[in-house]
Amino acid sequence: MVGSKGKYDAIVIGAGPNGLAAAIMIVQAGHSVLVVEGADVVGGGTRSQELTLPGFTHDICSAVHPLGVGSPFFRALPLARHGLSWIHPSAPLAHPLDDGSAVLLERSIEETAANLREAQDPYVRLFAPLVRDWPRLESLLLGISLFPHHPMAAANFGFRAMRSAIGFAHSAFQSERGQALFAGLAAHAILPLERVPTAAFGIMFSVLAHTAGWPFAQGGSQSIANALCSHLESLGGEVVTGQRVHSLDDLPEARAILCDLTPRQLLGIGSNRLPARYRTELRQYRYGPGVCKVDWALSQAIPWRAGQCARAGTVHLGGTIAEIAESERAPWRGEHAARPFVILAQPTLFDHSRAPAGKHIAWAYCHVPNGSLTDMSERIEMQVERFAPGFRSSILKRNVIVAAQMETHNPNLVGGDVNGGAADLRQLLLRPTWRRYRTPARGLYLCSASTPPGGGVHGLCGYLAARAALRDLF
Repeated sequence: MVGSKGKYDAIVIGAGPNGLAAAIMIVQAGHSVLVVEGADVVGGGTRSQELTLPGFTHDICSAVHPLGVGSPFFRALPLARHGLSWIHPSAPLAHPLDDGSAVLLERSIEETAANLREAQDPYVRLFAPLVRDWPRLESLLLGISLFPHHPMAAANFGFRAMRSAIGFAHSAFQSERGQALFAGLAAHAILPLERVPTAAFGIMFSVLAHTAGWPFAQGGSQSIANALCSHLESLGGEVVTGQRVHSLDDLPEARAILCDLTPRQLLGIGSNRLPARYRTELRQYRYGPGVCKVDWALSQAIPWRAGQCARAGTVHLGGTIAEIAESERAPWRGEHAARPFVILAQPTLFDHSRAPAGKHIAWAYCHVPNGSLTDMSERIEMQVERFAPGFRSSILKRNVIVAAQMETHNPNLVGGDVNGGAADLRQLLLRPTWRRYRTPARGLYLCSASTPPGGGVHGLCGYLAARAALRDLF
């Protein structure tokens, strides 16, 4: 039995951003809540640690947070009073090319268009209305409302977004620069770029760059979880760490149990409370590719051939749209790309607190088959070296986490899947089943990234699950 009290109105299993968000919602409504976390610290996918050398603070999973700063729920909380500060690089994203130049995704639509070196008007015509309409769209696209309150804005977005990234890129951009930039953005879907709705991911991350930015949390992603936890405790919520739940029967009595867990973990602790048909549906839930992640302690900043890359917090390494598309197909075929598309973050260019004076860290990953044991660090480093000759000579120490090991850091990262499940069209809308947050067991809910709106550090899965529980039970 966990917890220091005998009874709670609600218990939340898991102290990741979604679990903490769910707990905050419930305690704000005037109910008692206990959060139980198996790890020794809160955070889940937003933890930071010295993975390489003393004084070098790395993010174990997430590092860059366009959805965090853009989350309507997070915006409504006084997280700054609890120590959270966002650091915005001067440019959200850089995409270097083999000719020695780079395409930059800027905060400004017009400056981004200029970087494409093609007719600027088409880019501005495409994204200016989407950026203008984002305040009208975000509640729908982030799952807060099920029906569009602004049908024309929603139709304009849907007409563009419900396509494959390949189809959208070739129709929207005349130059290889624009196509490559968009392919890298869409690859965050962790789907083959020929599939719908990969264009939606590319458009959304572009719009977020122009509206919210792609910031780091000062001091590391752990700061997000710490601020959420501090706010929860200031409201009277209780959090216990280092106590893994092996069965729902281990928990104190509560009217509601909200699980920041994927379907596999829910089956592991609660099968006896779930009917056979629902258990079958959870077993059929599909996890997507995993990631192989590398963290580096560096003696200097990455020596990019295209100097503009030093303005960006995030760098996409993949060259052309064709190369990125092939890389994203490979894990779905059970293969490891020879030249993987790499997502790289360089926080210490903007947050000097995370490494000793004059030193730096970098964070990178590529997509691999789910559960892969393959160490991709050599291929990842070759991609960095391709665009930053001499990079490898600056490595003081590296830490590699292969896909199969991601689960040991966070059981929700099944096989290294950082999205809580494949984000194809069906599972984007109906995850993990048509019941979404609810289960057939009264008072039992899911509130993880395996529910809408899916992966990312935004807390909205927890917010929406708690909203459902409050409507049902309180």
